[in-house]
Amino acid sequence: MKTMKTILAIVMIAISLTGFSQSIKVDANSSTVKWHGKKVTGEHFGTIQLKAGTLVLENDKIAIGEFTIDMTSIVNTDIEDAGYKAKLEGHLKSDDFFGVEKFPTAKLLVTSSSALVNNTTTVKADLTIKGITKPVEFEAHKEGNLFKAEITIDRSKFDVKYGSGSFFDNLGDKMIYDEFTLSIVITTAE
Repeated sequence: MKTMKTILAIVMIAISLTGFSQSIKVDANSSTVKWHGKKVTGEHFGTIQLKAGTLVLENDKIAIGEFTIDMTSIVNTDIEDAGYKAKLEGHLKSDDFFGVEKFPTAKLLVTSSSALVNNTTTVKADLTIKGITKPVEFEAHKEGNLFKAEITIDRSKFDVKYGSGSFFDNLGDKMIYDEFTLSIVITTAE
């Protein structure tokens, strides 16, 4: 009888630990990551490709989320002049900014989230850029098979110094603001 109770207890613990878990396939090709940076004299924006992603929902929360961004795919979409566009893209990929030769990917690892209420959750995650990992927090919204989020990132925390008033004085109208945003749409195949 004790053996039966022990087996039943183990089964109950296993059920309670697994909860209601749903692994969701992320379609990296249909997902989008848009970036937007501002400077004293204007702004620039463009896209970066999601390389891979995993997402697990458990008890109406994002239990696991891991996303890899292909930093070599940085593209500018607001400049029409091909020469200037290529120059900016090359500069963003250089060591002045994201150093993509040495750091070809960035990662976002979800560490916890609140329960989905009205299809919205608060997400805590670790973001790694240029080999530096820092915590970020943002809201994510679920719309059908899409998860949408806008993340504000302080580039100075990731050793992205070029034109930053946090590192250099007297930049005047050459200063680039430290904060930039990523607007992310994760497409899932539910």
